[in-house]
Amino acid sequence: MATKTTKKSTSSTTKKKSPAKKSAQPAQAQSKQKLSQIKQQAAQAVGVTLKQGDNGHLTSRQAGAIGGQMVKKMIESYESGNK
Repeated sequence: MATKTTKKSTSSTTKKKSPAKKSAQPAQAQSKQKLSQIKQQAAQAVGVTLKQGDNGHLTSRQAGAIGGQMVKKMIESYESGNK
């Protein structure tokens, strides 16, 4: 019975992180923080209390209402910034 062997290629090249990603990390943190703030405001606007972390207790209607308010707020923010 013959066994089949495969040769794994080992490459000496390593991927380097691009400089753009390093400088984008603070911007990502700011974006996440802003999005979280928008989510809290949207939840408050529709009368839903969000917990820190998992919010699996929300109904589909509640989650959809929060998402809709978030989109509305982001569109308003975008449009006011481009005037």
